[in-house]
Amino acid sequence: MAGKRTRHLMAGCMVTLLVLVASPGRADRLEDLERRAAELVEKLEGELEAVREERRRLQAERERLEAEPAAQVAGGAPNRETDRKVDVLAEELAALKDAIVVPETTELTSAHGLGPAASKVYHVNRGLSIGGYGEGFFSETVSDTRGSRDTADALRLVLYTGYKFSDRILFNSEIEFEHATTSSTVTSGDGSVSVELAYLDFLLHEMANVRTGLVLVPMGFINEIHEPVFFHGNNRPEVERRIIPSTWRELGAGVFGSLHEDLEYRAYLTTSLNAKGFSASGIRGGRQNGNRASGENLAMTGRLDWTPSAAPGLLLGGSAFVGETGQNQSFAGSEVDALLTLWDLHAQYRWRGLELRALAAFGSLGNAETISRDVGSTVGDRQDGHYYEVAYDVMPHLLPDADMQYLAPFFRYENFDTNASAPDGFVRDRTKDTELYTVGLTYKPIPQVALKLDYRNFELARGEATDEVTLGVGFVF
Repeated sequence: MAGKRTRHLMAGCMVTLLVLVASPGRADRLEDLERRAAELVEKLEGELEAVREERRRLQAERERLEAEPAAQVAGGAPNRETDRKVDVLAEELAALKDAIVVPETTELTSAHGLGPAASKVYHVNRGLSIGGYGEGFFSETVSDTRGSRDTADALRLVLYTGYKFSDRILFNSEIEFEHATTSSTVTSGDGSVSVELAYLDFLLHEMANVRTGLVLVPMGFINEIHEPVFFHGNNRPEVERRIIPSTWRELGAGVFGSLHEDLEYRAYLTTSLNAKGFSASGIRGGRQNGNRASGENLAMTGRLDWTPSAAPGLLLGGSAFVGETGQNQSFAGSEVDALLTLWDLHAQYRWRGLELRALAAFGSLGNAETISRDVGSTVGDRQDGHYYEVAYDVMPHLLPDADMQYLAPFFRYENFDTNASAPDGFVRDRTKDTELYTVGLTYKPIPQVALKLDYRNFELARGEATDEVTLGVGFVF
C-alpha cells in the first residue's frame, strides 16, 4: 500500500512539473499526463527491482558454489567445473556492477545543441560517461611572412566527464589543456588548463528543461560544436572567433527544449562581458569565463533553430545576446552605459555528399568613445562579419565500398571587421577590415579521426597578414 502511495506521489510531482512548463492551453491534457507519468514511474521501479533481483540471484548462486568445493575437498574430490562456474559468475556480477556505474560506449550523436562527444552523458542509462577530443598541426608561412616563423603545436587536448544521477538530473563538464604545457618554453609562452563548461541539467519535459552552471553561450555554429572532426580546416572560422568570441562561456542559468519536433531553443541569463577587455581587435578580451566573474551586469542570450521535416538536411536559425558590459566600473573617470547587442543568423544544408554553411554576425556597442579613451584603443561601436562554406565528399565516387571513409575538398570565404565603425573622435582601424580565403581537404579514415590540409590567404584593407599552409590532425571519442 505504501509503495502504491509513493508511486502516486511521484507521478503527481512529475505532472506538476509538466504543467508548470506547459502552456495554459494544455490543461485539458492533465489527466492523460498523469496517467503516462504513473506508468513511467511504475516501469522504472520495475526495471530497478529486476536489476536488484538479478544481483541477489547471482550473489546467492556464487555463495552456494563457493561452499561446494570446501565440502568436496573434505571428501578428497575437488571439482574443477565448480571452480570455473564460480569464476564465470564472479565476472558476470562484476560486469553488472560496471554497467550500472560505467555504461558501454554509445554512438556519438549531438544532443541539445552540444557537440557529439560533449553529448555522451545524454545517451547513457546511468552513471559515468567519458569523452574528449584533441587537435594539433604544423603550419608553414608562405607569403606576407613579416618575420613570422613556421610552427607546430599540440593545440588542444580536451576531456569530457559527465555523470547521470537519474533520468532527470545529470552533470556535464569539459576540461581543456592548451599548447601541451602550462609552463613557458624558450620558444613560446605558457599554455593553460581551463574548465570550458560545467553545468547541471534538470530534464523536466521535452519542451522545457533547466540548465545551470558554467555554460556555453548559444551563438553561431562553433561555440557549442567545436570538436575538430565536425568542422573543416585546422582553424575555426575567424568570424566565429573575432565577432562571436568562441569559445565563449559564462556563469548562469536558463531553459532549453523543443517547441516542436522541428524547432529547438535555448535561453540563458548569464554574467555579461567586461568592457575593460575590449580593444580594436574586438570584444574577445572581455570574456569572463567563470573566473571570479563580475556579476554587476548580467546578459540574456536566446537561440532558435529550425530543421524543417519537409526539407531533410536543412537548418535555419538565429541567436541574440544583449547585456551591459560596464560592470559598474569607471571608464575615463565616469561610469557608462556600455550596452552590447550581438546577434547572428546561420544556415546549413547537407544533401548526400554536399555540405553548405553560411553565417552572418553583427554587434553594436554603446559609449564606445568613452571605453576607447579608457582602454587606449579604438574600440569599434560596430563589428560585423560573415562567411560562406562549401564542401563535397568525393569518397563515394573514388571508393564506393569505403563506407566509413570520408574525403572532402572545401572552400570558405570570410569577411569581417572588428572596427566596422569608429566612435566620434577616433579613426577607424582599417587593418581590422579583413577578407580571408581558405581552401583545403578533410580526410576521415573513420568518423572519429580527421586529417586536414588547408591554405589560408588573408587580404587586409590596409597592411599585410601572414598567409599559411597548415597540416593537422583531430580526433574525438
